[in-house]
Amino acid sequence: MESRVLTNELLDLARYPIHLLEEDAGQDLVADSRDELLTQGTFHLPGFLLPGALRDCVGELEQRFDNAYRHAQEHDIYFARQPLQPPPPPGVQQKLTTRHYTLTCDQLAGTVIRRVYEWQPLCDFLAQVFDTSRLYPMADPLARLNVMGYVDGDRLGWHFDRAKYTVTLALQEAAEGGLFQYRRNLRSDADPNYDGVIRLLAGHDEEIDTLPLPAGTLNVFAGRYSPHCTTPVQGDVMRMVAVLSFVDEPDYRFSAQDRRQFYGRAEPVSA
Repeated sequence: MESRVLTNELLDLARYPIHLLEEDAGQDLVADSRDELLTQGTFHLPGFLLPGALRDCVGELEQRFDNAYRHAQEHDIYFARQPLQPPPPPGVQQKLTTRHYTLTCDQLAGTVIRRVYEWQPLCDFLAQVFDTSRLYPMADPLARLNVMGYVDGDRLGWHFDRAKYTVTLALQEAAEGGLFQYRRNLRSDADPNYDGVIRLLAGHDEEIDTLPLPAGTLNVFAGRYSPHCTTPVQGDVMRMVAVLSFVDEPDYRFSAQDRRQFYGRAEPVSA
């Protein structure tokens, strides 16, 4: 029943049969997505969220942003709380700015986006794309699902992710700006490539890509080694994007300090 509801009302499962992993159509989508992720560092499914569901989703979220947390932070590209040890060359930990509003999972009960996030076939599909035996929705009551809203002047500063992969769903584009930019494989576990980080932050890296993400697009991005940002939003239309967190540990949670850093509080406000 839930597969039918999602097919008819929320997701374009005719185009993207992620619920049919035992059939050829589902496995073809897994293979294509995995290949694109390995070769490009990202894959995206435009129109994943159907137009009617997208309108409903944006409408119900707009009503909740009055209670969203205003995240405004200076940070380095690593979101490090302390200087790196051993100290990197000058310029590696220069200050960057991130500003946006954040709705946390405890504020999203009953919403379209939470239904999509908690739908098990999506998690199963991503596990196969990532070539991992098991994937879980994150257990953290705040961090597991977030919706970020960017208004005029807001942006996401350059950073590396903690997780190997990041899953987002674009919900509304800004009138201008808010473009997603990334630099694929700037570092590795063996090589932090500090010289490359300095070139990137100085605006001298010619390998930066800009990825269009129309509303309704599911995007998966390998962000641990590939720094990324968004350009500043311009105009009076909020850029809105959901971040769906899946992990390979069944009870993974942020620390209370992490929650305070990103959400201004450590405990959920509602179920």
